[in-house]
Amino acid sequence: MKQLKSKYLFVYGTLLQDCNNEMSQFLEQHAEFVGKGFFCGRLYDVNEFPGAVSSSDMSKKVYGSIYKITNQELVFKVLDEYEGIAAEQTDLDLFKRIIVEAYMEAGHTVKTWVYEYNLPTLNLRLIPSGRYLES
Repeated sequence: MKQLKSKYLFVYGTLLQDCNNEMSQFLEQHAEFVGKGFFCGRLYDVNEFPGAVSSSDMSKKVYGSIYKITNQELVFKVLDEYEGIAAEQTDLDLFKRIIVEAYMEAGHTVKTWVYEYNLPTLNLRLIPSGRYLES
């Protein structure tokens, strides 16, 4: 398992509380909601879920929620599997877990994990609002 460099997780898709599925409920049980915010990136419609790719372009934003993880080993073990990350991460994995700087609505920033889409985005539809539930 990756060294746990942050106790925070930024979610922007099917892990959002409003999705009300088994995995979003799992996250709610094992994490504390910290607030809403965004990170710099682009959000794509992959099919039945979104995929975000981080960017240095401050005009492109992916919106979501930030959680403080209470049991990091358990949570990341379960969520890495859910997000299609092999035990030894490869370039063929659907997502990769990376650290980004997220900007909180409250005005401060936090270093947080995010599941970044790991495959080509060339033929995917961009979600210009950066908000999955509004796409």
